Amino acid sequence: MLALAPRLGATVVWSLIAVFLVAFAAAPVLLSHDVYSYVDYARLGVVHGLDPYVYPPEAVPSDPAFADVTWPETTSAYGPLFTLATYPLAWLGVGAAVAVLKAAAAAAVGLLAILVARVAAWRGVDPLRAAAFVALNPLVLVHVVGGAHNDGLTMLLAIAAVAAALSARWASAGAALVAATAVKTSAAVIAPFALVASLRRGGPAAARLLAGALVAALAIVLGSWLAFGWDWTHAFTLAGENQDRTSYMSIPILLSRLTGLDPDPVRAGALALYGLAVVFLLVRTWRGHDWISAAAWASLGLLLATAWLLPWYLIWALPLAAVSRNRPVRFLTLALTAYQLGARIPL
Repeated sequence: MLALAPRLGATVVWSLIAVFLVAFAAAPVLLSHDVYSYVDYARLGVVHGLDPYVYPPEAVPSDPAFADVTWPETTSAYGPLFTLATYPLAWLGVGAAVAVLKAAAAAAVGLLAILVARVAAWRGVDPLRAAAFVALNPLVLVHVVGGAHNDGLTMLLAIAAVAAALSARWASAGAALVAATAVKTSAAVIAPFALVASLRRGGPAAARLLAGALVAALAIVLGSWLAFGWDWTHAFTLAGENQDRTSYMSIPILLSRLTGLDPDPVRAGALALYGLAVVFLLVRTWRGHDWISAAAWASLGLLLATAWLLPWYLIWALPLAAVSRNRPVRFLTLALTAYQLGARIPL
């Protein structure tokens, strides 16, 4: 499909994207049941008056969303902006709330594809191929849309930040990056590369980026404090604690199985190498290397280094790779897709 996209033309490619997004949004929830946790956390806060950053779903096992929650003992690990956005769903039935979240996930991926196509055209990359690279990826369709994960919304905001930076709207870029991180912390990996790029443009660009980020951060922190006190900061701690877990498809864990080495030093070594790689990429960016390609490598590197790899995380790297003008990062992103397909999508 990627090779044929330019020949098929815009009408065919965008029609295929629309059809697949609608089909997977209309399907029952596929595989992961995290979407029920989204609904349960909203109901904890609105219906039961319990802070979802303090109380896990098992605090109210009688709630109708609880029966389908996969992690009943876990408090919310999602950013406060996303949690607040889901609160109105608490007044709907569970089925209706899930349907809204599935529709929102499909819309986020569709808008992300449109934005990726626009950014790709600005950067001399084929826009149809870039859009298909993101929106027709089977892991995105099955898990991000079919499973209604919030990673699509996270990357929509993150790529909006990239588009704003390319348009020299640095304040908007800073605000969008903060908003993306306040949905899910994975978007934070892009921020240092955007900052270095702004510094290379000169003091005013960097000042506007930081000012936009500061204003957005203050607004989000204020709203989050009013809603949750300071308990929402626990979500960032929980996100970091995922490295204490392991998933079967994680590259470091795979290496541990193949070599017979203890997984703890292997995953610690992987994270250390990743940290060095990020430093290397930032130095290259400072010296004039394309910051979007560097951010794409950093996002892909995070997926390769993490001990907790889930299939919908692939969307963290896909849109950046799609507009990166860097064939190796696109190839490796597709290779990671192929690696996960057999285990993550029952065939």
